[in-house]
Amino acid sequence: MDNSQITSQGRMEGWLHLIRSNRIGLQYSRKRYFLLEDHFLKSFKSVPHSKNEDPVRSAIIDSCIRVTDNGRESIHRKVFFIFTLYNTSNHNDQLKLGASSPEEAAKWIHSLQEAALKGGPHQGVGDHIGCPNSPWESFRLSGSSRASHTKSIDWTLCSGTHMEQVTADVIAPSPWTIFGCQNGLRLFKEGKDRGSRGKWDDHPAIMAVGVVDGTSEAIFQTLMSLGASRSVGCVVEHLDGHTDIIHKQLYSDWLPWGMKRRDLLLRRYWRREDDGTYVILYHSVFHKKCPRQKGSVRACLKSGGYVITPMNHGKKSVVKHMLAIDWKCWRSYLQPSSARSITIRMLGRVAALRELFRAKQGNYSSPEFLSGELTRNMRMHQTDGNMVQMPTEDGNSKKNTSEEVDQVSSEHASLVGLNDAADEFFDVPEPSDYDDSENGWTSDFGPEMNSQDTRHPKISTAAGFVRKLHDLAVQKRGYVDLQGTAKEDNFSCCYGTTLQKDPTCTLPCSWTSTDPSTFLIRGKNYLQDRHKVKAKGTLMQMVAADWLKSDKREDDLGGRPGGIVQKYAEQGGPEFFFIINIQVPGSTTYSLALYYMMTTPVKDAPLLESFINGDDAYRNSRFKLIPYISEGSWIVKQSVGKKACLIGQALEINYFHGKNYLELGVDIGSSTVARGVVSLVLGYLNNLVIEMAFLIQANTEEELPEFLLGTCRLNHLDAAKAVLLKPSSRLSSSSQGPVRN
Repeated sequence: MDNSQITSQGRMEGWLHLIRSNRIGLQYSRKRYFLLEDHFLKSFKSVPHSKNEDPVRSAIIDSCIRVTDNGRESIHRKVFFIFTLYNTSNHNDQLKLGASSPEEAAKWIHSLQEAALKGGPHQGVGDHIGCPNSPWESFRLSGSSRASHTKSIDWTLCSGTHMEQVTADVIAPSPWTIFGCQNGLRLFKEGKDRGSRGKWDDHPAIMAVGVVDGTSEAIFQTLMSLGASRSVGCVVEHLDGHTDIIHKQLYSDWLPWGMKRRDLLLRRYWRREDDGTYVILYHSVFHKKCPRQKGSVRACLKSGGYVITPMNHGKKSVVKHMLAIDWKCWRSYLQPSSARSITIRMLGRVAALRELFRAKQGNYSSPEFLSGELTRNMRMHQTDGNMVQMPTEDGNSKKNTSEEVDQVSSEHASLVGLNDAADEFFDVPEPSDYDDSENGWTSDFGPEMNSQDTRHPKISTAAGFVRKLHDLAVQKRGYVDLQGTAKEDNFSCCYGTTLQKDPTCTLPCSWTSTDPSTFLIRGKNYLQDRHKVKAKGTLMQMVAADWLKSDKREDDLGGRPGGIVQKYAEQGGPEFFFIINIQVPGSTTYSLALYYMMTTPVKDAPLLESFINGDDAYRNSRFKLIPYISEGSWIVKQSVGKKACLIGQALEINYFHGKNYLELGVDIGSSTVARGVVSLVLGYLNNLVIEMAFLIQANTEEELPEFLLGTCRLNHLDAAKAVLLKPSSRLSSSSQGPVRN
């Protein structure tokens, strides 16, 4: 149960765990009572009995403080939901806190973000701690001298405008079609994307939807609980608080006669939305620590997962469970209809969840017991394919005993060795167009053959080995690392010309603008009715795009000579450029730069003028992105979503202001959640059509209605075609005088 609460005075208080590391790097926790009030975060060893009681530690939360969600971590076999506060002017100045539940962590994150958005106290407090005699031992959270500037504080922000109902901000047709009902669940199938090059009809995405009498958090905790004692799988490797690698071995007694046992090795990612919705996503990976089990065939989960949305004031939840899976079967041996029936039986886990929570009548105090009940329910009804036996070292299944309950969290106990095994798992590539029936027959009836080697039946053994090495080399850490596959053409870059424009939306690796009416923005009466309206146009025109790669982060592209921005600057015209440079870190850093131009004076758009002339804190509180995956697999669409977000509150943005441009360098690597989403997107990049809209959030009557700055549509980007920058092309034009704000 949550122990934190927001009082009527608007302050947040409750018990949290202070997470620290000892001298050898092992983490430990200390329970403290925290109070957030009037921009001060105070820590006590016990519940304070009066307002005059001095805290043990205290710090100021101002516009320079950022909060990041680090997800789930296990410390001494106790699971915490971690979030970190850090100072943007000094990343070593940070505080790591843990909550006992994701709901509690979300409340604290939201309260701290609101306190940071509203800025800190005025004069004389930007450079010292609220309690001078008791600073944080390793975290001062003192903000910076900029915190006292009035421009840093956006007083139009309040709880009412910041928290919006989590609904889609994109108007798009649903890809799902209902085709039946079974066991009280509605069954849907996903239609094939227009222009899709993948053979989606061979392994269609199927979704089951049902209502469960339980809170979204309780259902989430049940689905995330894994361990040997539950016979539902095991954690192979913990990657970060939102991502891990899990192994599931499926029983064979519910499969068609003669079909071998199947197992799955999955990358699991989760996140929580602002309205309490939980999203759990899965897709198949390779991992050398968990090869295919003897006597079984490894199936390929193309995409799948759960969306758990609260309803009826949180007392019930709508659970959506989706699977698109290749069972690796010989097609003449197992007809597509039979394969679909197996998938539908796996989706029956939603019915098992429903019966479980109905039987428990709302008592969710023991997630371990719930998971055990769910397992027994599945065994009795034989409707779920996610029934798993924990394999032992000799390949035999391990029996479930009560003594194993204490071992549930042992898979998470130590995270010290994560960096050593960082490159040991790989995304499963999409099936090729020439995948035929012999492939499935070989993997099903030839145990000596490794199932991932059978995706290219028309390639010789030597060629297949080379192809496999190639696949492993370009798909490290769950995202495509294209250092070895990108073209090595070192030439001077003419910024603004590296990604071609295609208004017909037919050429791969191209860009164009998209229809503004696809996106919903705040209308004139939004503060009264909270309704959003279709955008009617854009303030700027998209004129160019860059798709670049480098061995380091590339900043201030607008200030570099020879590019489109500097060419217009030399002509002395009225044109003003707004550049959005999305930077994806890794062993190779990729940059997607979008160039928008307006020819009318900036002063004609007061909100844009305030944004350009404002400081970083003001800009971070206003710049919004609306994403939309119009073509692609379900897992990517669900991962990205269709909800507008304030990018500056989730990611670090570096601003570069020149004579005729403002450039926003969006650092994807500054957020664990964003890194997980982008790494997943990059793995499917060639099969995606990505649409985006950018705007400045309007918070007052005078600023409404909102307007879009610009839109874009990216067609099947190919990271191998990213232009490699050589050092000479990185030199910015100091004579142009770009100013770093």
